[in-house]
Amino acid sequence: MTRKTADDFHPEVLKLFDQYVHGQASRRDFLTGAARYAALAGVTATGLLAALSPQFAEAQQIKPDDARINATYVEIDSPNGNGKVRGYLVKPAKATGKLPTVLVVHENRGLNPHIEDITRRIALDNFIAFAPDALFTLGGYPGDEEKARELFQKLDQTKTQEDFVNAAHYLKKLPDGNGKVGVVGFCYGGGISNFLATRLPDLGAAVPFYGRQPEAVDVPKIKAPLLIHYAGVDERINAGWPAYEAALKSARVNYQAFIYEGSQHGFNNDTTPRFDEKAAKLAWGRTIDFFNKHLRA
Repeated sequence: MTRKTADDFHPEVLKLFDQYVHGQASRRDFLTGAARYAALAGVTATGLLAALSPQFAEAQQIKPDDARINATYVEIDSPNGNGKVRGYLVKPAKATGKLPTVLVVHENRGLNPHIEDITRRIALDNFIAFAPDALFTLGGYPGDEEKARELFQKLDQTKTQEDFVNAAHYLKKLPDGNGKVGVVGFCYGGGISNFLATRLPDLGAAVPFYGRQPEAVDVPKIKAPLLIHYAGVDERINAGWPAYEAALKSARVNYQAFIYEGSQHGFNNDTTPRFDEKAAKLAWGRTIDFFNKHLRA
């Protein structure tokens, strides 16, 4: 079966889907709004939603039991957060010496199979990667994307942010780590990556993918180098970029920013049609190079 891309969907359908994914529209809102475009395409609105939704198994690149990695779930203390954090810890199976560490922050659905696969990919580039599940305090990722989004709205975000701060502290002290911590996050996780850069003066590197920007007043606190990725077609997130860029320049923060023209929000997520192979390959190569430069020296 030929893989669908964003070009197979009307731009208004993609906007509706983005609103649905980020809690700005209900499932019914999406189906109602998409109905007229579905009729023009000769499909149902439900069919459009199914076509746009993640296909985890088809996109998986590295199996959980791949012999090249050691993967496990661990729980860590988060006394100023939700008490405990559970996450997916992946190491190269044949690691030698102490390795740099990377905190992986998911989208607004918790630790789903796609983020676990991303974590394994990072480990195969010779890093120790750890992906916490923000939904752990509510029972963990439920195995259903719509239920996960509903649960996400119930989180105490102040405590959840502290969970990610504590996860970074955990990696910094990890016996197998070299004491350097980077963070990469996607959408919600991109916002957390920006947040952690303002909170952790000893953060080694931060790579937000299409993430919410921090308040300008907090930008001077950033000491870590930043590699910032934006989609070209992402009005919601990109609206905050000019002010963020001005604040970064004013504070003389070490940053690089790339806007991938023509790509959609979520372009790195290869489980959905919004995936843009060219943009994702370029952005991911830059990300690994960035971590190699700043976390191994």
